[in-house]
This record gives sequence, C-alpha cells and structure tokens, in this order.
Amino acid sequence: MISVSRFLSPQFYAIPRSFVKMSASATQTAGEVSMGIKPPSHPTYDLKAVIKLALAEDAGHTGDVTCMATIPFDMEVEAYFLAKEDGIVAGVALADMIFEHVDPSLKDGDYVHKGLKFGKVSGNAHKIVVAERVLLNFMQRMSGIATLTKLMADAASPACILETRKTAPGLRLVDKWAVLIGGGRNHRMGLFDMVMIKDNHISAAGGIVNAVKSVDEYLKQKNLEMDVEVETRTLEEVKEVLEYASGSETRLTRIMLDNMVVPLENGDVDVTMLKDAVELINGRFETEASGNVTLETVHKIGQSGVTFISSGALTHSVKALDISLKIDTELALEVGRRTKRA
Repeated sequence: MISVSRFLSPQFYAIPRSFVKMSASATQTAGEVSMGIKPPSHPTYDLKAVIKLALAEDAGHTGDVTCMATIPFDMEVEAYFLAKEDGIVAGVALADMIFEHVDPSLKDGDYVHKGLKFGKVSGNAHKIVVAERVLLNFMQRMSGIATLTKLMADAASPACILETRKTAPGLRLVDKWAVLIGGGRNHRMGLFDMVMIKDNHISAAGGIVNAVKSVDEYLKQKNLEMDVEVETRTLEEVKEVLEYASGSETRLTRIMLDNMVVPLENGDVDVTMLKDAVELINGRFETEASGNVTLETVHKIGQSGVTFISSGALTHSVKALDISLKIDTELALEVGRRTKRA
C-alpha cells in the first residue's frame, strides 16, 4: 500500500493521509512500475507543478465541500476506470504521478474498447474523489490525442506524423507526450530548440533567401548547433532555397512544403505540386508537408515521398476519449456499514 497522492494538500482533510494503490488486474506485480513512453524533455516545464496547479484550482481554498458533507473522512473505497468508447489509452503514467502506483499490466498506448474496466484504485474515498476529475481531464484529453495520432500515423506511413505548437496553453508537454504514445513524432517543443523560418520571418527579412542566409550567419556567430527548417509556399521558393543551398554551407536541414496539397471540390486532394517539390529537393533535405492534412487526406499525402506530415489538428481541436472512474458501490456500502458500526 502506498500514499494516495503527494499532491493533495493535507489542509483539506481532518485525518492523516491514507493509502492507495492502483491495479489493472489480479496479476499485478507489486512495485514493478514502468513509465513506458516517457514524456518529451523541456528545460523549464515542470509536469508536477502542472498537476499541482490543476488540483489546486479544483480544490480552491476550502477543498471538496461535497465530499466533506457526504463521505466519512475515514471511508476506504475501491473504484475502477471504465472506457466508454474504443480508443488508445494515454495518461496512465501521469496517473502514476498522482496516485503513485499503476500496475505494469496496463500501459500507455494500450487499446481499450467500450465497456472495458481497465484499472482499479483503492484507498481513502475523499482523496480518490478529489483527484478523480483532474486525473480524468488529463487522461481523456491525452487518450483522445493518442487515438487520433494512431489513426493518422498508420494512414500516413511511410511518412512520419508530427504535431505542431498548436497545443493547449500550459499543456504543451502533456499534449506532445500523448502524440508519442499514439505513435507520432514530436515537432519542435518551442521557440528555443529549432529554427523554423516562417512566412512572417521571410517577409520581415526581405525574402526567403535573405531569411535563410541570416539564420546561417546567426548560428555561426553564436556557435549554435540546431536543426533549421524553412517554410516554402511555391515551387519557385523551393528552387530559390535549393539554389542558395547549392552555393553555401547552409545549416538548413528541412524544407516545409506549405499548402502544396490542394483540396478538390469532390473532397479529394491534388498532391501534384507536393510531389514536384519532393522531386526537386531529391533527398537533399528532409521534407515536411503541412496544410489540408486530415484523416481522409493523410494517406495520399504520405504516398507523395515527403519525410514528415505535420497536423495541428492532433492537438488543437481533438475530441477527448470518454473515460470515467466509478466507485464500487457494493464495497462502499459495506465499508460504510462497518464505519457506522465502529
């Protein structure tokens, strides 16, 4: 038995911290917890602080007044996770950070089907119920992202699917972690770990060649080593970049082919321009298709020869996977009867 949650402030409770454990089945092996797919790294992001903030905004200055009014402080209960639709479960390792133990037979990236009871929590009722909504908010969002990513990644092959920086504010690492769990790859984490020359940079620099050249000079001056990507919107811009690169020692590593997937009236897409761009680049740089990427179009885009396909839809408007946490009523009633008798 281990502590329910290091993040739940004891000031909200009148009894000592009780114990909790989570298990996915009776085949659990105590103490063997594996994070599996680890979260991406970030130099300033504190995942534990994000969890604490989420719990604190829910608890406010008094704690869960409904729990305090309806549930005995010393009541012990069991609860189970219930999948209400099919999908890829994500957030199990994050649950491990909140509840401190997740059975190794359940891991991020597992497929769950509607009606499946895929985990169990046992311990102090107050602490389970207080953490319930916060945990489910994380798990439902992450599972929704992972489920869509899995579908997109499978359809995009042999190209790799990437998310973007279009993540929920404050949840950048959480969203990108879910993409990894779903089988995608991470794009840059932020503005600090990759140079990405986009349309506004190009306009301000006076053209695409000036922008790439300025980046080359800056990285050399600052003695920095990092990937460099430039956004191109036309075949002419692709040719300009290639011509510049052929006559210089550029740091450029990837060329984005933005909106070169043209939607058609019948719902299909024309990838002729995209294929032409890939042919022009001819393997000299990584290529990334962006724009008009959907679950319906990603397969055709993936067959064009591009290295990567990026989609903001993986994180900016994803549908959460419906998961709930249900207290075992019969056990709770029996514990309640024992509590009253005592």
